[in-house]
Amino acid sequence: MIFIEIVKMNNDVNKKLLHKGVKPTSMRQLVYEVLDKQKKALNLYEIEQQFDNVDRSTIFRTLKTFQDNCVIHRIDDGTGAVKYALCDENCTCHLGDLHIHFLCIKCGQTHCLKDMPIPKMDLPNGFLFKSANFVVKGTCPKCS
Repeated sequence: MIFIEIVKMNNDVNKKLLHKGVKPTSMRQLVYEVLDKQKKALNLYEIEQQFDNVDRSTIFRTLKTFQDNCVIHRIDDGTGAVKYALCDENCTCHLGDLHIHFLCIKCGQTHCLKDMPIPKMDLPNGFLFKSANFVVKGTCPKCS
Protein backbone atom coordinates (compact mmCIF):
# COMPACT_ATOMS: atom_id res chain seq x y z
CA MET A 1 0.00 0.00 0.00
CA ILE A 2 2.77 2.46 0.91
CA PHE A 3 4.69 1.51 -2.26
CA ILE A 4 1.65 2.38 -4.40
CA GLU A 5 1.38 5.80 -2.72
CA ILE A 6 5.10 6.49 -3.30
CA VAL A 7 4.83 5.48 -6.97
CA LYS A 8 1.74 7.70 -7.41
CA MET A 9 3.50 10.62 -5.72
CA ASN A 10 6.57 10.15 -7.94
CA ASN A 11 4.35 9.98 -11.03
CA ASP A 12 2.68 13.26 -10.05
CA VAL A 13 6.07 14.90 -9.46
CA ASN A 14 7.41 13.47 -12.74
CA LYS A 15 4.45 14.92 -14.65
CA LYS A 16 4.97 18.34 -13.08
CA LEU A 17 8.70 18.29 -13.86
CA LEU A 18 8.18 17.08 -17.43
CA HIS A 19 5.51 19.76 -17.94
CA LYS A 20 8.21 22.34 -17.16
CA GLY A 21 10.77 20.63 -19.41
CA VAL A 22 12.82 19.12 -16.57
CA LYS A 23 14.00 15.52 -16.80
CA PRO A 24 12.93 13.77 -13.57
CA THR A 25 15.79 12.28 -11.59
CA SER A 26 15.71 10.88 -8.08
CA MET A 27 17.33 14.00 -6.62
CA ARG A 28 15.01 16.34 -8.50
CA GLN A 29 12.00 14.36 -7.28
CA LEU A 30 13.22 14.55 -3.69
CA VAL A 31 13.96 18.28 -3.76
CA TYR A 32 10.59 18.96 -5.41
CA GLU A 33 8.82 16.94 -2.70
CA VAL A 34 10.64 18.86 0.07
CA LEU A 35 9.55 22.19 -1.42
CA ASP A 36 6.04 20.91 -2.07
CA LYS A 37 5.51 19.92 1.57
CA GLN A 38 6.42 23.35 2.91
CA LYS A 39 4.05 26.25 3.45
CA LYS A 40 7.01 28.63 3.40
CA ALA A 41 10.04 29.39 1.29
CA LEU A 42 13.25 27.54 2.19
CA ASN A 43 16.90 28.49 1.87
CA LEU A 44 19.60 26.11 0.67
CA TYR A 45 20.62 25.16 4.22
CA GLU A 46 17.03 24.32 5.20
CA ILE A 47 16.64 22.13 2.12
CA GLU A 48 20.01 20.49 2.74
CA GLN A 49 18.93 19.56 6.30
CA GLN A 50 16.16 17.38 4.84
CA PHE A 51 18.71 14.92 3.44
CA ASP A 52 21.43 12.66 4.77
CA ASN A 53 24.72 12.54 2.87
CA VAL A 54 23.73 14.71 -0.09
CA ASP A 55 26.28 17.12 -1.46
CA ARG A 56 25.24 20.77 -1.21
CA SER A 57 26.35 21.40 -4.79
CA THR A 58 23.95 18.70 -6.03
CA ILE A 59 21.05 20.42 -4.31
CA PHE A 60 22.18 23.81 -5.61
CA ARG A 61 22.41 22.50 -9.19
CA THR A 62 18.91 21.04 -8.82
CA LEU A 63 17.60 24.39 -7.60
CA LYS A 64 19.33 26.17 -10.49
CA THR A 65 17.74 23.78 -12.99
CA PHE A 66 14.35 24.32 -11.34
CA GLN A 67 14.79 28.09 -11.46
CA ASP A 68 15.88 28.08 -15.10
CA ASN A 69 12.72 26.14 -16.00
CA CYS A 70 10.24 28.10 -13.84
CA VAL A 71 9.68 25.22 -11.42
CA ILE A 72 10.72 27.46 -8.51
CA HIS A 73 11.27 31.13 -7.91
CA ARG A 74 13.98 32.61 -5.73
CA ILE A 75 13.24 35.17 -3.09
CA ASP A 76 15.65 37.71 -1.71
CA ASP A 77 13.83 38.71 1.46
CA GLY A 78 16.67 40.74 2.91
CA THR A 79 17.79 38.09 5.41
CA GLY A 80 21.02 37.37 3.53
CA ALA A 81 19.98 33.87 2.45
CA VAL A 82 18.16 33.41 -0.85
CA LYS A 83 15.00 31.34 -0.40
CA TYR A 84 13.15 29.13 -2.85
CA ALA A 85 9.49 28.24 -3.33
CA LEU A 86 7.57 26.32 -5.97
CA CYS A 87 5.99 28.25 -8.79
CA ASP A 88 2.40 27.69 -9.79
CA GLU A 89 1.97 25.15 -12.56
CA ASN A 90 1.53 27.68 -15.38
CA CYS A 91 4.01 30.25 -14.06
CA THR A 92 6.51 31.66 -16.53
CA CYS A 93 8.10 33.99 -13.94
CA HIS A 94 7.03 37.07 -15.87
CA LEU A 95 5.81 40.11 -13.99
CA GLY A 96 2.16 39.00 -14.20
CA ASP A 97 3.02 35.67 -12.53
CA LEU A 98 4.88 37.15 -9.57
CA HIS A 99 3.42 37.66 -6.13
CA ILE A 100 4.19 39.37 -2.84
CA HIS A 101 6.25 37.58 -0.18
CA PHE A 102 5.89 38.07 3.56
CA LEU A 103 8.86 37.84 5.95
CA CYS A 104 7.96 37.32 9.60
CA ILE A 105 10.38 39.40 11.67
CA LYS A 106 9.90 37.09 14.68
CA CYS A 107 10.30 33.56 13.30
CA GLY A 108 12.19 34.48 10.11
CA GLN A 109 9.91 32.45 7.83
CA THR A 110 9.10 33.76 4.37
CA HIS A 111 5.65 33.00 2.99
CA CYS A 112 4.39 33.27 -0.57
CA LEU A 113 1.21 35.33 -0.78
CA LYS A 114 0.17 33.85 -4.11
CA ASP A 115 -3.22 35.59 -4.09
CA MET A 116 -1.49 38.99 -3.95
CA PRO A 117 0.21 39.80 -7.27
CA ILE A 118 3.00 42.35 -7.50
CA PRO A 119 1.44 45.66 -8.60
CA LYS A 120 1.64 46.39 -12.32
CA MET A 121 4.56 48.59 -13.30
CA ASP A 122 4.92 50.60 -16.47
CA LEU A 123 8.64 50.93 -17.04
CA PRO A 124 10.00 53.87 -19.03
CA ASN A 125 11.09 53.30 -22.64
CA GLY A 126 14.33 51.37 -22.91
CA PHE A 127 13.96 49.62 -19.54
CA LEU A 128 13.45 45.84 -19.81
CA PHE A 129 11.96 43.78 -17.01
CA LYS A 130 14.15 40.92 -15.78
CA SER A 131 12.82 40.16 -12.29
CA ALA A 132 11.01 41.74 -9.37
CA ASN A 133 11.09 41.16 -5.66
CA PHE A 134 8.35 42.46 -3.38
CA VAL A 135 8.72 41.63 0.33
CA VAL A 136 6.42 42.80 3.11
CA LYS A 137 7.82 42.48 6.65
CA GLY A 138 5.82 42.02 9.84
CA THR A 139 4.61 39.17 12.04
CA CYS A 140 2.88 36.04 10.76
CA PRO A 141 -0.35 34.70 12.31
CA LYS A 142 1.63 32.12 14.33
CA CYS A 143 3.84 34.81 15.90
CA SER A 144 1.22 37.56 16.34
